[in-house]
Amino acid sequence: MTNEEFIAVAKAKVFENYRDRVIDNFDAFIHPSKVFVTWYSKVLQNHKALLGVSDPNDQHYYEVTYNGDKGELYLDVYNKEENVCIKVNENE
Repeated sequence: MTNEEFIAVAKAKVFENYRDRVIDNFDAFIHPSKVFVTWYSKVLQNHKALLGVSDPNDQHYYEVTYNGDKGELYLDVYNKEENVCIKVNENE
């Protein structure tokens, strides 16, 4: 699987999961193009990406992993618990 193929499949699977989870609350149609990649890595035949959905009501984080040895794709969905700002003063 090429990098581009993996990213396309990962975005499609994240969108499918998102759509299926929010179908009852689907006030506005979110297009698959609203899925974005925040990080991606490939090591040997394995791929991993961290993705999100451009929807202010969706507080989930998506991790997609492709196991090239087994030809399997894994989708992990995490709920954002909190967002904490920690100020760092470099002078101290």
